[in-house]
Order: sequence, then C-alpha cells, then structure tokens
Amino acid sequence: MKIFFTLALLLPSLAGLAQTALTNDGATLTVGTGAVLYVAGTVQNNASGTLTSAGTLQLTGDLNNAGPLNSSGTLLFSGATDQTFVPGAATVRNLTLGNTGAAGSNRLFIGGDLVVSTLLTLTQGLVRTQGVGAALYILSLPDGGRVVGEAPGQYVQGRLAVTRTTVSAGTGSVDFTNGLVLNPNGQSLGPVTVTRTAGLQTAGVSYGTNVGGTTQGIDRVWQVTAAQAPSAATPASATVSWLSDDDNGFNPATPAQLWRADQASGPWAPQGAPASASARSFTANVTQFGVLTLSNTSQPLPVTLVSFTAVAQGGDARLDWATASEQHNDRFEVEVSVDGQGYRRLATVAGHGTSAPAHAYQLVDPALVRYAASPVYYRLRQVDTDGTATYSPVRAVQVSAAALALFPNPTSRAATLRGAPADTPVQVYDGVGRQVLAATTDASGTAELLLPSGYATGVYLVRVGRQALRLTVEAR
Repeated sequence: MKIFFTLALLLPSLAGLAQTALTNDGATLTVGTGAVLYVAGTVQNNASGTLTSAGTLQLTGDLNNAGPLNSSGTLLFSGATDQTFVPGAATVRNLTLGNTGAAGSNRLFIGGDLVVSTLLTLTQGLVRTQGVGAALYILSLPDGGRVVGEAPGQYVQGRLAVTRTTVSAGTGSVDFTNGLVLNPNGQSLGPVTVTRTAGLQTAGVSYGTNVGGTTQGIDRVWQVTAAQAPSAATPASATVSWLSDDDNGFNPATPAQLWRADQASGPWAPQGAPASASARSFTANVTQFGVLTLSNTSQPLPVTLVSFTAVAQGGDARLDWATASEQHNDRFEVEVSVDGQGYRRLATVAGHGTSAPAHAYQLVDPALVRYAASPVYYRLRQVDTDGTATYSPVRAVQVSAAALALFPNPTSRAATLRGAPADTPVQVYDGVGRQVLAATTDASGTAELLLPSGYATGVYLVRVGRQALRLTVEAR
C-alpha cells in the first residue's frame, strides 16, 4: 500500500525536528504549492518512490533520486558543506543554491545530466557538473531558461548549456545568460545552443592552449552551434564575459583577442581585432561558429594550423597548408610514409617566426609512382625555435596506376622511369632529335635511364610507346 504525504499535514509534525535523512522507498511524497519541506540532511528517493514538489523542497544534505521526481516548484540546497544532487531522469523547474560553507566546501555537485527548465539561481556557493575523477555532466536550460546570480566564487563550474529556439533579426541580441551574448546582425540563425565549459582547469576542455602548450587562454570556452551559419558578408557579433575566477593568467591591463576552433583542443584562429577587455568582456565579429575563447595578445594560442590538404595533381601530390598566425615557428618538416607507420623527412619549409597575419604554404611531391605504393601518406612536423615539435593530422593521396613518372627530374645524369607497362621500349632523344639511349621496362614497368658519357645539359625527350615526357639534365 502506498502512503501519500501532503505538506499541509506534514508541517505541524515536522516543526522543530532535525532530520539526518529522509528515505522514500515505495511511497509518494508530495509537497504542495506554496508549502516548504525542510530536510536537515539527505533525501533518498528510491526507484519505487515518487517525489512530487510544487512548493519548495529545501535540503542541507544531498538529494539522490532513482525514481520519479516531479519538481514543478523549487529545489533549494542550503547546506554548510558540499552537497550532491543525483537527478536521475528528472527535470527541475527551479534550482537554487544558497550554500553557506567556506570556500572549497560550498559546492553542489551534479551527479548526472540535468535539465533546469526555468531558473537556475545562485545566491551563495558553486554548482559543479564534475566531481573529482568523475564524468563531466551537462546542466542544460531549454528555451526560456536562464541563469541568475553568477559572481566571483558563485557560478557554474563545468558544462552549462543554454538554448534559444529563435535567433534572428526580430530577436536582436540574445543573452544566453552563461557569459555569451549573440547578435545575429539582421540574419536568421535559427535555434542556437551555447555550451559553456568553465572553471575546470583542464587544457583542451575548459581552456585553450597553443600547440606547444606553453601559452593559454582564460579558463572558459563557449561552444556555439546554430541551425544556420552566419553570412561571411554579414558576420554575427559575439560578446563573451567571464569572472576573475577564470582569468587563468589573463592580464586585464593588456589587449585581448577572441579565438575560434572546431574543438577546445584547437587549433585556434583569431576572430576580429585585438582590443581592451579590462572589464572582462570582449566583443568581436564571427563568420563561423564553433568553440570560442579569449586570451591576451601577448599570449596567443597558435601556431594556428587552420588547414592541411594533400591531393593528387597528375602524377604528383600537391600539399597545401595555412596558418592563421604563428608564434616562435621555426619550420615545417614535411614527412612521407608508404604505410602510414614509418615516416621520413621529405622537405623542410621555413616558418614565419612570430607573426600575426595568416600565411599559406605549398609543396609539390613529384612522381608518386616512385613510392610503388598507394596511398602515400603525408604529415607536417611543426618545430618551434626552442625545438618543441608537434604533428599535424595525416593526409593520404591515392596513386594512379596509369601515371608515368620520371625521377629525379631535373637530374645530373641518371633517372628512373616508372608506371609503364612491362616490356615497353623506351627511347631518349636530345634537343635536336637524336636518339641517345634505348631501354626496355622490366616486369614492374620500371626502366633505369643512364645518359652516356659526354652528354649535354638541357631538355631531353623520353618516349614511352605513344607517350612522351620531358627530362631536364643539369650540370653536376
């Protein structure tokens, strides 16, 4: 038999009592509208219990929920030491934290993903969505939900996601109440969700670093996802703000820069121009959403490798890469592999040291058939002036079996032909049309070409069946 409690009946009997735990195991506990149920301790709502609160449920201990929790009123956590809320599958309308504990002992740990549908209020203490060594959960507020009361020593540490179903010309600037305001500048972006990760002191999660990990941004990043990307001709405007708790070495007296990346681990590209952020607030135009953060211009996050591609170009491979800006970048070492495991250096391209403008790089690797493999793999090894090195993602290029290739080209005397059918005659002619060499490809379609003694420098014609290639011969 289920037991039903109504607060109007409970209050007289609970007055003056000090409880250390209230366990609901198989009963239905109801807190009526306008009523307050105060528990000086922990509430355990087991899977067989139902907890319904249209009033205020105030706890000085934890709330562990494994069953139905229908909270259309307010959950108020008012302990004097750390508290925990394990929500289960519950959605809470209003959540208030007023923990009076000392710093370091005034946190409300959220032990699972939680939706607060209307209002998250902080009057004292920290809400944290990650425990020590525990998973990182998300505290979400749907359209219409908002956060109030964040201040130094009193904010959400971890992930705080806020959604607005319409961001358009009609809405103007939209405050997500988690430190980001988005102005669509007259265009429709559709539904937008901003997920803030802050206060965790974890590189690549709550703050960004440069590729060497030697400089860093504030301990707060915002991931912006929208149904429609902003127009390149009409960028959206993003204003980010943060608390001194999350400075993470930021110096408000020096110019700041907004940065963007696809993920919090980077690589990062600057957004807008550097400016003052002395009030811990910064505005910049963005033409592409993703993860945003901020740092001093004296502590930039790059070398920012914004792209790296490798594509087949005839019988060659063309490698292109670009940086948004560079810091202490000595060089790029281009490495190649035939199996994706063992790499060797193919070429070295000088970097631009410390440089704010964007830079583009290109390298052509000729005659891919010389590797006798497909695909051929490439990566970049970026080396700082202090010797610190980091690697780019790997790119693969498929090699056409029908491609003819001569290498090296230019040469000083000898060259190798690959990519021809087996047992194919090969003739080499000088600049006046005289045949100077004849050969035949082996079973692999390869022929070794060695010009006779006394050859002249210049351009030679190598004929393979109906095809012809140019071979440039240079002096030794």
